[in-house]
Parts: sequence; C-alpha cells; structure tokens
Amino acid sequence: MVRLRPAMRHQPVAERQRDWWDLETFAEACALHPELVRRLVTLGLLEPERDAAGELWFHPSEVATAARIQRLRAGLSINYAALGLVMDLLDRVAELERELRRRQA
Repeated sequence: MVRLRPAMRHQPVAERQRDWWDLETFAEACALHPELVRRLVTLGLLEPERDAAGELWFHPSEVATAARIQRLRAGLSINYAALGLVMDLLDRVAELERELRRRQA
C-alpha cells in the first residue's frame, strides 16, 4: 500500500505523543480491541511506528485505514490475511483511475 504519513523517527517524545496515538488510544478511537489492532499490525494492514521501547504509535490517519479494513471485512466476508491483497488491488485501481483522468484532462 502506498500511503503518505509524516515521519516520526526523529521527533521528540513529547511532540510524538501529541501528534501520534498509543495503542490503547488508537484502539479506542477505532472501536477495536487492542489485540486485534496488534494482529492487524502483524499482518501489515496497519503501519504504526515503534519507539525505542518497542511501543506502537499510530498516526491518526490510520483510523481511516482501520475503518476501511472493517468495511471490507464486513462487506466481503474475507479473512484479515486476504484483506492486504484486496486493499493493495483497490489502491492500484484508484491509482490507475487517477492516471487515466490525468491523461484525459
């Protein structure tokens, strides 16, 4: 998946905590159990950053990705592992459609 997110690696901890959410805050915002969020990270469906202690930090834009995962899972009844492929294909279709519109303009 191609998603643009602000880099966090060199942000001071206080700034990172203001702009990024820890696992529990993110899970609550998404109405997901933290263990499910961890599973989605393991499957590569969500892309958090890790701090020096190994804690997960999520940019708020990942909430939209989590919502997309939930919609696709409910609408297509496919397992979480297959969602990565579906999301990649949908992103590619959207990219091709943008390119087609750009060329037609």
